[in-house]
Amino acid sequence: MTPLPAPAAILFDWDNTLVDNWAAIAGALNAARGAFGHPEMSEAAVRGWVRQSMRNSFPDMFGEGWTEARDIFYGSFRAKHLEALKPLPGAGELLRRLNGLGLYVGVVSNKHGGYLRKEIGHLAWTALIGRAVGAGDAAEDKPAVAPVDLALSGSGIGRSGAVWFVGDAAIDMECAIRAGCTPVLRATEDEPEAGFRDWPPAAVAKSSEGILRLAVDARRPI
Repeated sequence: MTPLPAPAAILFDWDNTLVDNWAAIAGALNAARGAFGHPEMSEAAVRGWVRQSMRNSFPDMFGEGWTEARDIFYGSFRAKHLEALKPLPGAGELLRRLNGLGLYVGVVSNKHGGYLRKEIGHLAWTALIGRAVGAGDAAEDKPAVAPVDLALSGSGIGRSGAVWFVGDAAIDMECAIRAGCTPVLRATEDEPEAGFRDWPPAAVAKSSEGILRLAVDARRPI
């Protein structure tokens, strides 16, 4: 395997990469689906479905009523998302260690930007993240490159292989590759391997510790 470029910056996806907030997401989505007479989705099904931002995915699910469905979703999500939020094992330590290495750390998520930043604040991670960009913050959402540019703005670092994009889904790898960044997969069981055929990761880690190990090893002199 080709050695990874030493990272100057690491951009992370949020849900399923650094945190678990699926109970709140699944509950809110099913509240909206129930209001429209749609059958309930299991949490596992929701995990597999949630990839695109709401403005890109809800019109397909709810048609012309998607804005009403959006309001129902957020009404439910707002009440539950902080109490249901759980960091993935080792995620906080990963962010602290990357900061200690002098790397710029950002977040690019398709979760609404306001809720994303509330969750970061709730976990007391604000000081560890240079800029957190969510859905609606940039002109387009992931997998477009606009959120990557916004996440890097003010850092003095431009898009290149020295910017790693770490995420759990094919849409994250697509965003990284479109942006000319290094795609690193945080492997889970929620995305089938075939999903990465068109957008293959440059490296795979199965844990927060694995991501840190990749970054440390890439910075060692050859």
